[in-house]
Amino acid sequence: MARIRVVTDSASDLPEEYARRLNIDVVSLSIRFGDEEFTDRVDLTPDVFWAKCKVSKTLPETSAPSAGTFQAVYERAKAEGYDGVIVLTLSSMLSASHQAAALGADAVTSEIDVRVVDTLNVSMGQGLIAIEVAELAATGASLEELVARAQSVMTKAGVVAAIDTLEHLIKGGRIGGARALLGQVLSIKPLIELKNGVVAEAGRQRTRAKALAAVAKAAASHAPLRRLALIHGACTSGDVTTLESLVKDIVVEFPVIVTDIGPVVGTHGGPGIIGLTWISQ
Repeated sequence: MARIRVVTDSASDLPEEYARRLNIDVVSLSIRFGDEEFTDRVDLTPDVFWAKCKVSKTLPETSAPSAGTFQAVYERAKAEGYDGVIVLTLSSMLSASHQAAALGADAVTSEIDVRVVDTLNVSMGQGLIAIEVAELAATGASLEELVARAQSVMTKAGVVAAIDTLEHLIKGGRIGGARALLGQVLSIKPLIELKNGVVAEAGRQRTRAKALAAVAKAAASHAPLRRLALIHGACTSGDVTTLESLVKDIVVEFPVIVTDIGPVVGTHGGPGIIGLTWISQ
């Protein structure tokens, strides 16, 4: 039986209990507020992040882990007796994390076999892929089998979310001021999805309730599902409960995971972002 260490990055929004139980090593991205720099999920929790966003005049900035950080993770896996490493990074279209992971792997080719997989995903779309691969790794599967599983489920993974406020888009200069103001006046709630590793608009709704219903409908259109996760950032309990009720009848093989969106995704989505990620059967 092979001993393969599964590694992902903190853009996966993987809940700590899953990372711990499945022995997944999570490499943190960095978040910078002005001159202050924080390590995602280590010294910057989602709650603290959202609180800082409220008082910040500009958007925080995110930066990928260094190649050396990934290299240290691989070397630790070797020291702990692992036969290989599979790394499941967030989309290379959204971050330099994949490149850093690959450079780190190049530095240890003589020590341990490392395979770096670009999931073309983010948040729990990426996290569900990591869970799927880690559960297979626990059975003693080979590195080749794990890479094949990752590549297979990537084609069945999806992400859709509703944005509650255009404030972060305005701060980030990603939308013209007049258009943004018009959107706020009309209470337009944009929907976003991931297509080929990049964020794309998935429609617009006039109310929060309709936006939540559209998110649920998007996930349901891919049912039956193998895995499903509800992700949210600084949302009201009412929104979370509503979306949970909307997906309760979707056929899912495993229990629905409800988890916070962390600083990496939250930086761009803004408070109130809520969505679903899934792997279809």
